[in-house]
This record gives sequence, C-alpha cells and structure tokens, in this order.
Amino acid sequence: MSNPVNSRREFLHTTLVGAAVLGLAPNVLGTDEGKAKGLPTRALGKTGERVSVLCLGGWHIGAVKDEKEAIRIMHAAIDEGLTFFDNAWDYHDGGSEAIMGKGLAIDNKRAKVFLMTKNCARDAKGTRQHLEDSLRRLQTDHLDLWQFHEINYDNDPDWILEQGALSEALKAQKEGKVRYLGFTGHKSPHIHLKMLGRHTWDTVQMPINVCDYFYRSFTHLVVPEAFKAGIAPIGMKSLGGGSDHQGRLVAAKVCTVNEALRYALSQPIASLVTGIDSMEVLQQNLKIAREFQPLQGEELQELLSKVKLVAGDGRHERFKSTQLFDGVYHQRQHGLTKADVEGT
Repeated sequence: MSNPVNSRREFLHTTLVGAAVLGLAPNVLGTDEGKAKGLPTRALGKTGERVSVLCLGGWHIGAVKDEKEAIRIMHAAIDEGLTFFDNAWDYHDGGSEAIMGKGLAIDNKRAKVFLMTKNCARDAKGTRQHLEDSLRRLQTDHLDLWQFHEINYDNDPDWILEQGALSEALKAQKEGKVRYLGFTGHKSPHIHLKMLGRHTWDTVQMPINVCDYFYRSFTHLVVPEAFKAGIAPIGMKSLGGGSDHQGRLVAAKVCTVNEALRYALSQPIASLVTGIDSMEVLQQNLKIAREFQPLQGEELQELLSKVKLVAGDGRHERFKSTQLFDGVYHQRQHGLTKADVEGT
C-alpha cells in the first residue's frame, strides 16, 4: 500500500514540473498592469497587437433577453477596458452578431474594439457568404480576427483545404476584410495539432480550465506548440461551459469562479473568452482580472489536488468526448442526425 505522504509528494513534484514547462506565470506573455478603469493586456502572439486579458463572449451577450441591457453591458465593458469582443456566425442564428453590431455602431464604439467572429463553413462559397453575413450584421467593413469555428471533427482540417475555405479566407485577408486568421475547437488536442500544420495561423482558441489539466489536455499538448510558433492561444470554457454564467465547474462545486478564472489566466494565453450576461458578472470578472495574481506554488497544487479525482474521467468536460455539445450547424454539416448525436 502506498504511503499517502509519499504519494502527495510525488503528485506535487509532477504538477510543479508541469507548471514550469508550461510557463504558468503570465509575464511570459508580457502582461501589463491594469488601471483603476482598464484591464491588463497581453500580446496577441506574433501579430504585434495587444488585447485585453478578458474577451467578451458573443454567445452569452446574445442570450441577454433585453436588447437595451445587452448593449448597456457591451458599452460598460468597453468603458472599463474590456475591448476584445468575440462572436460567431451561428450564435443564436446570427442574433448575437446583430445585437453586437447595433451596440458597436453607437458613437463609433467599433473603433475601440478588437472584433473577432467565426466562420462555420468549410467550402469557399459558404465561407464568402458567412463573411458577408457577419460584416453586415456587425455593421463593419472588416474583422480584426476571423476564426474557423469548431474544428471538432478529424476531417475538418482536411475539409478547409480540400473544399476551399482556407483559400477564400486568404482572399478576404488580401482584400482587407479580415486582418488575422485563426481557428477554434473544443473536442481534441490532436485535431488542434493537426490543424496547426495546415497554415501559419495567428490565433488558436481552446478549452482552458483546471479539469483540462488532467483530461485530454489542451494546456499540456497544444498551448506549448502554439506558443513556440508565435500563435496566440485564446482560452475558453474556463468554467467548464454551460448556458448560464455560473458554468458547470462552479455549479458542481469543483472550484469557485475566482479559482477558475485565476487558473485560466495563469496559463500562457493571450486572452480568456468569458460569458458575460449581466452587469453583475461583468463587474465580478473585471475585479478578478484587475486583482489577478497567478496561481502558483502550494496554492496551485492545492487546487489541482482538489479537482484531480473528478477531472481525470472527463465527467465535467463532456464537450471533449461526445457530440452533444457541438453546434447544430456543424452536426448537420457532418451529416449527423439527432439520433446519431444521442447514440440512439
């Protein structure tokens, strides 16, 4: 029978070595100091841009029932220094882009924002259509960052080349309609690694949370490769995903919001996409980011030790092991029926 003291000592050694390899301290990214009304910023990979350490998630802003309140939240975020905005062509059937576009059109708020949205198509024609739809809805003539959305299936990296999506995106970039290109996904680090080899990307977005440390880890496998290549890692699902702002990890008492966000921000990522659907959540997340101190040493190891038993089997990250959490558009794109997805 193993000695519990020795087992704990071995665990601490392993995780400390892992933390050192990953470069958990945020100064790896050149984080600057946040002001009383402002947020720290980090370098966006090799682009020469700097973005706020928090990114306002487009799905959640589109879920706010009152349009005026959604716009008020976006304007408050900009005024507070949260100026990196996320969206996607398929969020709420285009509703998220439409409401964000309305908000950014007021008083030329668009000029203050680093605006990102995502392309769901894999073919050239669809890619062009998604771009024109997004530009129209967002009421802008260009995107600062355009990412291929949900690279979740093993053949997605092949499709974007074979069906013409990447070549069309590169044309849009030459036309000045898109400044930077990247991709996202929540399924497999190995699919991300395959996609990294398809193009010299500017960004790559992936789940970054404390359970990911132990299960099919993007943190261990993808972040170091992206960082070495000068590709900016962008984090998401720091609370484990979910349709409300609380997130699965907090609801299941795996960790607190503060622990979840601090852990994610302690990774060498350029920014963390967070779901903000109320002024309360906005102020909560701003406070955590402004007071941020990296999780390290004993404090980090205590958190990792606490979550280890419920993290390794993937129970809190089922978006990695099932198709249930993939966008409906992408399920249909791959010919999957409801019965296929649910395994019935």
